[in-house]
Amino acid sequence: MIRFGDQVRDFDRLVYMFNLSSTVPVRAGRTKDYKFNIPFLFMGWLIIPSVTLSLSLSFSLMSRSAPPSLSHSSNVLFSFTPKASFPAPSLSRPHSLLLLRGPPLSFSLSLLTPPPPCCRLTRVSTEPVEYVPPAPEFDFRSEIERLAALRSRLAGASSIGQKLSVISADSRVRELFGSRSSGGLAGALGAIDLDENELFLIKCLVAAGQEHVLGAEVVVREGEFRESAKSSLKSAFNALVEMIEGLDVNGGERKTGVGSEDEDIGDLKKLLRTLGEIEQFYDCIGGIVGYQIMVLELLTESVSERQSTSWLKNSKGSMESQILEIHSPAGLDLSQNTEYASQAALWGIEGLPNLGEIYPLGGSADRLGLVDPDTGECLPAAMLPYCGRTLLEGLVRDLQAREYLYFKLYGKQCITPIAIMTSAAKNNHERVTSLCKKLKWFGRGQSSFRFFEQPLVPTVSAEDGQWITTKSFVPVCKPGGHGVIWKLAYDRGVFEWFYKHGRKGATIRQVSNVVAATDLTLLALSGIGLRHEKKLGFASCKRNAGATEGIDVLIERKNHDGKWAYGLSCIEYTEFDKFGIATGSSKGLQAEFPANTNILYVDLQSAELVASSKDKKSLPGMVLNIKKPIEYVDDFGNRHSVSGGRLECTMQNIADSFLNTYSSRRYKGVEDELDTFLVYNERRRVTSSAKKKRKPLDKSLHQTPDGSLLDIMRNAYDILSQCNIDLPEIEGNEKYIDSGPPFLILLHPALGPLWEVSRQKFCGGSISKGSELIVEVAEFLWRDVQLEGSLIIQAENVMGSTRMGKNGDPILQYGHRCGRCKLQNVKILNEGIDWKFSGNVFWKHDVQRSDSLKVILHGNAEFEATDVSFQGNHVFEVPDGHKMKITPGISGFSVQLETLALNVVDSGSWYWRYKINGKHIGLELVEL
Repeated sequence: MIRFGDQVRDFDRLVYMFNLSSTVPVRAGRTKDYKFNIPFLFMGWLIIPSVTLSLSLSFSLMSRSAPPSLSHSSNVLFSFTPKASFPAPSLSRPHSLLLLRGPPLSFSLSLLTPPPPCCRLTRVSTEPVEYVPPAPEFDFRSEIERLAALRSRLAGASSIGQKLSVISADSRVRELFGSRSSGGLAGALGAIDLDENELFLIKCLVAAGQEHVLGAEVVVREGEFRESAKSSLKSAFNALVEMIEGLDVNGGERKTGVGSEDEDIGDLKKLLRTLGEIEQFYDCIGGIVGYQIMVLELLTESVSERQSTSWLKNSKGSMESQILEIHSPAGLDLSQNTEYASQAALWGIEGLPNLGEIYPLGGSADRLGLVDPDTGECLPAAMLPYCGRTLLEGLVRDLQAREYLYFKLYGKQCITPIAIMTSAAKNNHERVTSLCKKLKWFGRGQSSFRFFEQPLVPTVSAEDGQWITTKSFVPVCKPGGHGVIWKLAYDRGVFEWFYKHGRKGATIRQVSNVVAATDLTLLALSGIGLRHEKKLGFASCKRNAGATEGIDVLIERKNHDGKWAYGLSCIEYTEFDKFGIATGSSKGLQAEFPANTNILYVDLQSAELVASSKDKKSLPGMVLNIKKPIEYVDDFGNRHSVSGGRLECTMQNIADSFLNTYSSRRYKGVEDELDTFLVYNERRRVTSSAKKKRKPLDKSLHQTPDGSLLDIMRNAYDILSQCNIDLPEIEGNEKYIDSGPPFLILLHPALGPLWEVSRQKFCGGSISKGSELIVEVAEFLWRDVQLEGSLIIQAENVMGSTRMGKNGDPILQYGHRCGRCKLQNVKILNEGIDWKFSGNVFWKHDVQRSDSLKVILHGNAEFEATDVSFQGNHVFEVPDGHKMKITPGISGFSVQLETLALNVVDSGSWYWRYKINGKHIGLELVEL
């Protein structure tokens, strides 16, 4: 064996023994630090087939460390003039003058009331803001200039051959791929059969300064590229040799070996797929190279640069700046202007056939810490078991409740097309599509669903923008934020798909927000959007201080042409410091603005116009959030947490493309005329999220499944307490840190979903503390029922039954053969839930019961109980096509089971008739 190298110290790395005539790598084991110097003659063996070489190499797979993130001052006002020596790259962010120092803000969100004068933010000038500079050994500006020039040259290349010529001429690429011996790295890559496109992707990676992903390292010094002092060999060879060693040097064929060869080739193929997706999706900013430019620009922007002014010289040679102010927005307060809110909700119901639904489900949801109990695999948020079903099932069930309401009012079937953005994170796409198939497409047919998978993007170190890797060829990748949804929808034909379904607008909600469809919020939002032909609408509410959520703002901007632009937009919580908005204080500026909830209405054609643009407008709200550490496990099973982030987009910031312009400044009432709008409601009717797992000693339930369940209980209290039903009030979250809620009430949304509809199905009675009420049936009557214990009503046909559709899928037919239940003057007394059982998980609806009264309705079964009392445990199971009546009897009650008459088999022996009375919906009980 021939050994290259002459220094061995502090063994702490893996030593690999490579025999170039063998396909089987031999792992020698773990040693201390193995340092070596190898002559550059490496690929010579390829042209000397009679020579067999063995190499003993050692290389580190340790993760890249990153120092703390840059620290910035907050609450600042500034202006900025670019230095002549540093021309701005073509994709530098637009600069503007931020105006945030002034009197505290206050606002009122009554119907389209403009903010008071104190909400106008005073303009002042400032000195440049001091900040901690990046590591001195890396010249960010020179690198951005180099990459921007490269991007421009690539943009002028029309073919893959031309692009390869351009990228191959890059100085960094020439250094790594240059041949100082026969073969070189290009020969190594050629040996593993890369085509032109794949070679281009690899060279883009190197040109972007990420050769370490291949196991290589090149440094910049005094404008020249040269080999790193840390590795006198271009260590890309170390990683590539494991794949190349399987070659038959005589025939050139790759042999299938054992050990790590297949794994390495698999990793390289995955890397090439990832690079291909980045190059294609981010084509509007320059692909891989443009992605890295944006990362570096966001990393190096100081506070002053991020919100500074893009200056223009006028004819007199003076400087004129763009002016930007933010204000608290005015909008319709649904909780105050109830008559208009009811009218808007009716517009939403009437317009349902013109609406689609969009679910961004691609996020990694790391904070939930959700794992499969059987396999231990990480699960996406959509699979969280919540109140007896996954969060995804909850979204579709809310939508079906609105469709059922439409059927009851207009007698027509309406199936809303659903577009779902998934990702590869945590096997998200496969799990979501498998769940839909398992549940037979929720009785909607496969054709009513459209899936589009967002690409994963590399995470980067906060220190220098280098991609974080777990080992060679394996960058740590995560979804690129929900803002990619617009461009991705355009690229994948989702807009055209909606048009073919006859849709004009769409509502968007996130899977973790379990109350977004409560009462009339979502319907009023879409109703106003459709009725007034708006481009974008926000559903908002009061913001909780310290919450990880953004704010909705009204932007006022004076453009360089002298015109004024206005529109609603959003500032993410990660950007507060850069806007001078202090966090953690209930009296800070952030408390004066309503919360961004990511509940949106969007006009599809307007969104498509932005998404189809060939520039960064199609990727709205690009940010680099480095406030959360990047956590990953390396190839040795070691866990790492480093300061870093990834390039993310925010879907709500598409609003920045919908500003309205005016020739003069508007001082009040401008919100009425804008293409964007906002509706406001009580917080627990708009947002309550199950975003993060509650920690054992955590005293806060905010954004946990536990806390969101309490908000659902509060909403149930608001519904039933207005129906003359006595039930205990729910106190603050701190009361329930160590206990469950005071009761458990889960009502199917098809009972409404509007509360004014639900309340007409309930009247009188009481629900005692510790009771459980589960109603899974839409055709339901409660009159003077006293509940102390558990009552569970479950219908197979909650809103209707299924029939086979044209494509062979079962389609839910609303109102057809529904289950039904009447309870009148009934007393229920049983032990109910065992509240002392330590294994209860209330937000999962996974509880242990001592007793319960359970009614199970098969098919179109009906159950009626009148003037009776139930004590202890009872189960009443009614077969399809039958009615069970419970009436007083000698032993307490008697049971009668009768067959439904043929003329009521489909419609039922009774039903609720819905009527529109002015701006409201009235119900009438009809007996057949």
